[in-house]
Amino acid sequence: MQYRKFGNTGVEISTLGFGCMRLKEIEQPDGTFVVDQEHANAMLRRAYELGVNYFDSAYYYCHSHSEAAVGQAVKPFRDKIYLSTKCPMGEVKSVEDYRAHLEESLRRLDTDYVDFYHFWSINQKVFDEVIVPLGLLDEARKLKEEGKIRHISFSFHDTPEALKHIIDNAPEMETMLVQYNLLDRANEEMIQYAASKGLGVVIMGPVGGGRLAAPTELVQKLGGGNQNTYELALRFVLGNPGVCCALSGMTSVEMVENNAAVASLENPMTEKEWREVGESIENLKKFSELYCTGCGYCQPCPKGINIPKIFQAYTYHNVYGLHELAKKTYDNYLTNEKNPGVAPDACVNCGYCEKKCPQHLQVRELLKKVDGVLKSL
Repeated sequence: MQYRKFGNTGVEISTLGFGCMRLKEIEQPDGTFVVDQEHANAMLRRAYELGVNYFDSAYYYCHSHSEAAVGQAVKPFRDKIYLSTKCPMGEVKSVEDYRAHLEESLRRLDTDYVDFYHFWSINQKVFDEVIVPLGLLDEARKLKEEGKIRHISFSFHDTPEALKHIIDNAPEMETMLVQYNLLDRANEEMIQYAASKGLGVVIMGPVGGGRLAAPTELVQKLGGGNQNTYELALRFVLGNPGVCCALSGMTSVEMVENNAAVASLENPMTEKEWREVGESIENLKKFSELYCTGCGYCQPCPKGINIPKIFQAYTYHNVYGLHELAKKTYDNYLTNEKNPGVAPDACVNCGYCEKKCPQHLQVRELLKKVDGVLKSL
């Protein structure tokens, strides 16, 4: 296992972290779920044997049972590893709420302190309207002084501009957890920026939330030889010099061993290789028949058609060879129970999208074509 300096925290972190949101669960007769503790013990303890020293949980993972399962699994070596968990910001209305959630997490984890305590899944709105006005950063500092938190962290879902806003306005933050992978490089520049500011950077979704876990045509398209797709994806993330650790939501001992093998490479990807892979990804898109950058200038469609989302699904199929993902993405868009997307056949041929498209795409005709292709997969 390789280790990297974790920002300015003084910690050396394993380049592979264990994301504990997909632990095996067992459904009970009453319809509730519990974690398969024996299975969790086997995976987490094997990860520790292979050198993993960063284990990440959260308040609601695994029907709110992940923290307890993790705490039990790592009990024999708690003092030799780093535990990370997260506070559900949607439930925090006061500093008392923030402290109460930490106390509950400590109880579940059966530990006196959390090494990295995250403001969970924040965006600029939560930062500006909850964290700052409630004085939660001050409270986090107090908890750190009390020894209940070792380091103040945040996980993030918003735009790169919002990420920079948080980094620049919260010097208390020591580490961050953000999404980044071959298919989503939006945070790439901010990863470098955060590293330059001394923040430790952990990546979620290094294999695209499992989208790059299965064998695909992508490796061949990128000239990656005989590697597995997940291996190329993990090596690419770890090849970014601003990244300290890549979290994987592992579900089997075999997966632990496979990922640990990649994370044990002294140099998972040279700077030259990393840049070449990144350029190849962009070139694949540029030379495809449909080069949608996802800029969103075509939005809002007067009829509510999410054109970038539809074209993204097609890109998975046409550019990356991720055919199953393309079909699943499009099907989910059209049939989402809570917020089903508007289908292309709702188009009234107004041409608004084409007037706004920087790539000068013939959006209306492409929507018809893409709809037909994706439905036929």
